[in-house]
Amino acid sequence: MTASNLVPVPIPDGVAALIGSCMPLGVLQAEIEAECAAREARRFRAPFCTEDQADREHALAALARANKVLAAYNPGLVLRPGRGF
Repeated sequence: MTASNLVPVPIPDGVAALIGSCMPLGVLQAEIEAECAAREARRFRAPFCTEDQADREHALAALARANKVLAAYNPGLVLRPGRGF
């Protein structure tokens, strides 16, 4: 059995708005915060200086806080910081 290669397809803004209207406001805010924190954590590459290490850890902590809210609502919404972490 082989895994199919799924291509991510963007959803229209209207569909995204409809999905968002069915979710609690706190979950929507956590989803935005998780996306921003994951993007910020992916920005840093080794070798880290002291400031970069602190900034990366701050972004990972923000991602963990947002993921806690997302996992309580739906575990499928949890974001990972990306490859290499």
